[in-house]
Amino acid sequence: MILYNSLGQTKQEFIPHTAGKVNMYTCGPTVYHYAHIGNLRTYIMEDVLEKYLRFAGYDVKRVMNITDVGHLSSDADTGEDKMLKGAKREHKTVMEIAKFYTDAFFEDCKKLNIKRPDVVEPATNCIDEFIHMVSVLLEKGYAYIAGGNVYFDTSKLDNYYVFGNMNEDDLAVGVRDSVEEDNNKRNKADFVLWFTKSKFDSQELKWESPWGVGYPGWHIECSAISCKHNGEYLDIHCGGIDNAFPHHTNEIAQSEAYLGHKWCKYWFHVLHLNDARGKMSKSKGDFLTVSLLESKGYNPLVYRLFCLQSHYRKPLTFSYDSLDNAAIAYDKLIKKISTLSPDGEPDMDAAKPYLNEFNDALGNDLNTSLGLTAVYSVLKGNISDATKLYLIGEFDKVLSLDLTKAQENKSENPANEEVESLIAQRTEARKNKDWATADAIRDKLKEMKVVVEDTKDGIKWHFEN
Repeated sequence: MILYNSLGQTKQEFIPHTAGKVNMYTCGPTVYHYAHIGNLRTYIMEDVLEKYLRFAGYDVKRVMNITDVGHLSSDADTGEDKMLKGAKREHKTVMEIAKFYTDAFFEDCKKLNIKRPDVVEPATNCIDEFIHMVSVLLEKGYAYIAGGNVYFDTSKLDNYYVFGNMNEDDLAVGVRDSVEEDNNKRNKADFVLWFTKSKFDSQELKWESPWGVGYPGWHIECSAISCKHNGEYLDIHCGGIDNAFPHHTNEIAQSEAYLGHKWCKYWFHVLHLNDARGKMSKSKGDFLTVSLLESKGYNPLVYRLFCLQSHYRKPLTFSYDSLDNAAIAYDKLIKKISTLSPDGEPDMDAAKPYLNEFNDALGNDLNTSLGLTAVYSVLKGNISDATKLYLIGEFDKVLSLDLTKAQENKSENPANEEVESLIAQRTEARKNKDWATADAIRDKLKEMKVVVEDTKDGIKWHFEN
């Protein structure tokens, strides 16, 4: 497989640390509000990556954190805690907010056919691991205490700006909000590993630590959770492009200082979803959610298709016109597949070129647009319906668009059983030259709005639109 690696900014052959096994980590949501569809674009593409790795034969272990403490409204350790902000907004406790929006996030994922990761770990479960990692960084001289907080010392590194597109003068560009001066820092790029009561006294969640009562910084969470569940070597780290700096930059700094060796070889970043106002963001007030799309009559899988039609490394612009076009394409695709006959066995030799086409698409930096083209190639192909259904079922293990569900529903629907019975009776009547019976059955099928087609693969039928 070839993947674009943000660490080096080139396409590279994917070679995991241990042959046949992939340790994969996903930056999970900060559960203070609903996920917007821009957030979910990232999770859709990470889901496709995981499923394609499994499709290609890898044994994948995917870990995701849930940020329920420590993420401030600026990624540069300034501003208000996002969880506290959510609790104030809804007059609930932080943990009530965390539970509600964690459940809401996974409900959205379910609607979008995003597989739940193998391990989902809330940050509040791992306080001991955070304290241990911070303690080791202090012992090794990579961290210091100032003003009651523990900071990572970026001057100890040969190269802090590992993604190659940031430098110290650009620090303010890499964060979402304005950077507030922190006079405790020795260097502008230093970041907090552990906050104590010297800052944000209104913080609801606090724990005892060697440095006083406090709570972890956001960046330490992912490093410690990944080391806990993925071990010392991580193969692929995923996230939105806005996580690359400073969050992922800080993760690399602290993880490699802690471990004493290279940590993660491949970094997979999904670009932004934009709307007419620019990058989709909760800070703008109103934002698009899966529930909102549903309330407007859209199947959530139409949004998944909309995302798959574009490459993950390209910004994607959302509009309802574009979503309408995706809805039309999705309906046509499902209806076309529903007309295929499941009779017979697939021809595996005939299937090979189509499997190769799909693998060539997804194996080349996860080109989902060409992966969808492979589906249409199958439908147009000079192969049996059984082979087409087999191939589409295989592709849908990765695409997860429920492409064959209409076919399954057709066989389970009692009305369909009646249609199948009438068609069989009509075929028998025509075979016996009983034209009156055949015509009567034809008329009845017409009344039922059933369209019958005679093809080289046998009789096909579908209900009129």
